[in-house]
Amino acid sequence: MPLNAKTWLKEINSLTLPDKVKIMNVCGGHERSITQAGLRSVLPKSVHLIPGPGCPVCVCPEEDIYEAIQLALKESVTLVAFGDMLRVPVNLPRHEIRSLEQARSASADIRPIASPTEAVLIAKNNKEKPVVFFAAGFETTILPVASMLAEGVPDNLFVLMSGRLTWPAVAMLLESGEPGFDALVAPGHVSTVMGPEEWTFVAEKHHIPTAVAGFSSTSLLAAFYSTLRQLIEKKYFLDNCYPEVVHKGGNPTGKQYLENVLKVVDANWRGVGIIPNSGFALKEKYASHDARVRFPSYADNSRQRIGEMPAGCDCAKVVLGKIYPNECKLFGKTCTPREPIGPCMVSDEGACRIWWANRQRH
Repeated sequence: MPLNAKTWLKEINSLTLPDKVKIMNVCGGHERSITQAGLRSVLPKSVHLIPGPGCPVCVCPEEDIYEAIQLALKESVTLVAFGDMLRVPVNLPRHEIRSLEQARSASADIRPIASPTEAVLIAKNNKEKPVVFFAAGFETTILPVASMLAEGVPDNLFVLMSGRLTWPAVAMLLESGEPGFDALVAPGHVSTVMGPEEWTFVAEKHHIPTAVAGFSSTSLLAAFYSTLRQLIEKKYFLDNCYPEVVHKGGNPTGKQYLENVLKVVDANWRGVGIIPNSGFALKEKYASHDARVRFPSYADNSRQRIGEMPAGCDCAKVVLGKIYPNECKLFGKTCTPREPIGPCMVSDEGACRIWWANRQRH
């Protein structure tokens, strides 16, 4: 009979723990579940849950957002993007257009969408006008974009790709020599697509306890227990605490779509820098639907301000798990969901937005 959350919590409290253990959760969805359920308040005080780089909106590079803004303003196109992307600010003076939302207010044809099927429908219903889909996200979000292209799209639909893979960011932290965590809870949805095997390197190469978790308190607490026990016993392995959804090998059909449509490239992460083999780009056979091929370049290399956020903003440190959201001087003061300064306060997968929305101040 499977254990429930109460039982897993009892098991955790029965462990003889070190004075301080830091467990990083990669996924923004995990952080939302942890905070909404108040799991930090019921775990032993020695257990510290660290939000990680699991918000695609937060790490979308400034130059890509700037490029999308300029394309929408200067070309006769309809630009569509997932809703959260419209509010992410770039580092510009306040009198300039700093977000897609502001560009929309300045008469650019910009529309929020919830899925790639909406982009296809908009293109079909507006055949006389190019439609540019600004596609930002991790593997689970980019997979539907890849399958959309593989299955065929209208001639007037183009993709401005800004997709990222999750595991290279964790690899970068581990290889930095200062990862900032003692155990890792790997993302359930990404593992559903890519397979849990992607995360074996954390345990096998770096000797860091690792568990894949779902989004319920039961699954998360099971993962916390697994990693804590691994740490105590010094036996490091990848544990799948989301077996009802995550299976060995992941989703073969989905992975095939990704492989057929996209190539993996070095990519910039906002506030972090270039991470090798961490980004998606369209393969040459889909160049006819690549917005960067079809339209003049509005890329501005000066926007690649590696590690730089707006003045006083510590989103980069939050993304890397170096500080908690409330340790940023702007948190809840000049930076709020209504008027975000940094990207972590925009998306409901951003740690700052999650903490603020759930009144997590400490």
